[in-house]
Amino acid sequence: MENNFDINNLVRENVKSMKPYSSARDEFEDFDTADMIFLDANENPFENGVNRYPDPQQSRVKMVLAKQKNVKPNQILLGNGSDEVLDLIFRAFCEPKVDNVITLPPTYGMYGVLANINAVENREVLLSEEFQPQVEKILETVDENTKIIFLCSPNNPTANSFSDKSVVYLLQNFKGLIVIDEAYIDFSKKQSWMNELDEYPNLIITQTLSKAYGLAGIRLGICYASAAVISVLNKIKPPYNVNELTQMRALERLNDPENIKSEITSIISQREELLKVLVNVKFVEKIYPTEANFILIKVDDANKRYEQLIAKGIVIRNRTTQPLCENTLRLTIGTEQENKKLMEALQA
Repeated sequence: MENNFDINNLVRENVKSMKPYSSARDEFEDFDTADMIFLDANENPFENGVNRYPDPQQSRVKMVLAKQKNVKPNQILLGNGSDEVLDLIFRAFCEPKVDNVITLPPTYGMYGVLANINAVENREVLLSEEFQPQVEKILETVDENTKIIFLCSPNNPTANSFSDKSVVYLLQNFKGLIVIDEAYIDFSKKQSWMNELDEYPNLIITQTLSKAYGLAGIRLGICYASAAVISVLNKIKPPYNVNELTQMRALERLNDPENIKSEITSIISQREELLKVLVNVKFVEKIYPTEANFILIKVDDANKRYEQLIAKGIVIRNRTTQPLCENTLRLTIGTEQENKKLMEALQA
């Protein structure tokens, strides 16, 4: 990667010149606060655990994540789900009605939704038949206003990871930002791209506590990037975007790595069991390789099979309307009992 990469060339002009909102808690940084009386933030003074504003920088959560992931706290931004993190990236770097981004369908639908919300052109370059990035086509689609390429790896809904070679080629040859969405990385044998953050200043990685960590209900998304990128995003994030209850619950879960590990192991083992059964299901025409907590299958008639499973009380995702996904169903891996019911239903 060229060393002359400068993040300031990508930041929107209005964001460069803005001063972030400074909350009462931002101005008071002395952490030895046991005997202090706080009359600075117009809060209700009666203690109930959540009467005070939360830490706007989520310092305790970041300290734990930094230690576990081997990064610095100033390389982390936390958001109200990954969707807020992705939205902040659009708002910091993409000039509405001028800039464009590139997405690779079939992929996570929110990239396109956020492009629309932010009035940013979304240039779609389909994945190959093997669900891999078509690197040459992507680079041909780039122009001087292309700010971001979104890579979801392992990809949703296809469940496969992108080849290292393709990702490295894009990181080295694209002058904008590469966002790698690693929502499902914990279910893959592949290493996270986080190990490459120092190598590629244009790399941004998003992860979440919604999947492997089992905390979809608390909405906590994570962004890992260079300190320079994070400081730009910190400028525009709402001051209290991650609430106190979310921070408390996240800390509790992050400090229980053994349980997380055992749940991931169980999900992967159930995934293998389901794959064995799918091979013998008559209407299944193709089982795509998976490195996620779900499996994509091609069937004879997706709408019909979807309705049949609903009738048996099992809800899956019909992906037949997505590009390259005609007659496909996406099956999330459940508990052993749920998986058993799914297998019985498929065989019936």
